[in-house]
Amino acid sequence: MEGYDVITSDEHKLGHVVGTIGDNVVIEHGTLRKTKHAVPKTFVHADDGEQVVRLTVSKEFVEESPKLNGGEPDERAIAEHYGLAEGYDEPETLGDGELLRDDPAWSAEEQELRTGVPTAEQERLRAREGDVTPESPGLLGERTPRR
Repeated sequence: MEGYDVITSDEHKLGHVVGTIGDNVVIEHGTLRKTKHAVPKTFVHADDGEQVVRLTVSKEFVEESPKLNGGEPDERAIAEHYGLAEGYDEPETLGDGELLRDDPAWSAEEQELRTGVPTAEQERLRAREGDVTPESPGLLGERTPRR
């Protein structure tokens, strides 16, 4: 793969592959001031017949990624830029423990049940049965039951 031209998802020729570091492919681009960027192999597809590497990300996205300055790349910063899980801390809800109060893993129905608010399904059932209790925010006035 080394030496292959790099084509981005928006069909721009970005540069060429100069090597790999860990789970990343190192791409060098630029004419006068060359820069190197690491792209996770997840976004890289090599075509050995054409000697081309195609990326599933845009040229602009690669150019905005952390630059390699000759030293060891910051694997976490690279993964975070590309939205990979390795770039983030493990969530506090990992495992079998209780979810946090405002955790996005709670469904709307679970939230309603925990707080005592009737679920949408309970509201629909109550309305269908003709119960028009005033505590129901969706039912504001007297209604006659359907027949």
